[in-house]
Amino acid sequence: MHPIRKKRLTIVLFLLAGIAVAVGLTTYALRQNINLFYAPSQIAAGDAPLDVRIRAGGMVEEGSVQRDPESLKVEFRVTDFNSSVLVEYTGILPDLFAEGQGVVAMGRLNASGRFVADQVLAKHDENYMPPEVAEALERASAGTHKAGDSSGPETAY
Repeated sequence: MHPIRKKRLTIVLFLLAGIAVAVGLTTYALRQNINLFYAPSQIAAGDAPLDVRIRAGGMVEEGSVQRDPESLKVEFRVTDFNSSVLVEYTGILPDLFAEGQGVVAMGRLNASGRFVADQVLAKHDENYMPPEVAEALERASAGTHKAGDSSGPETAY
């Protein structure tokens, strides 16, 4: 092989290897930062992974909000009217947080089945509901979600 061709081939191979490494690292970083949405029915069925940051959403169950009088710890249940999940949150809740209202909580599901949230988002007006929550509630009311359904998470951001 001619020395100039050999040099060009080496440069092209190094460029391809560099691009492959960059794409691999970018994919790995994006995979680590993805937040998948799970409905309470999916979490109750065991479809949600443990100790992975996910989003859970639905309606705050009436009469389920329990506040610790000596700290900012709050426990409440989120439901899609088919199943409900206990959510534990420590912090200041949004002003629009209320029982019977739509909510999306971001956090991790622990081994005891309790969802420990590090962020709670409430709907911003009386007409808006996050698309994932609306879809989960529609499926639950229609009875289309089955416990053995392995369709996985709904959406990812």
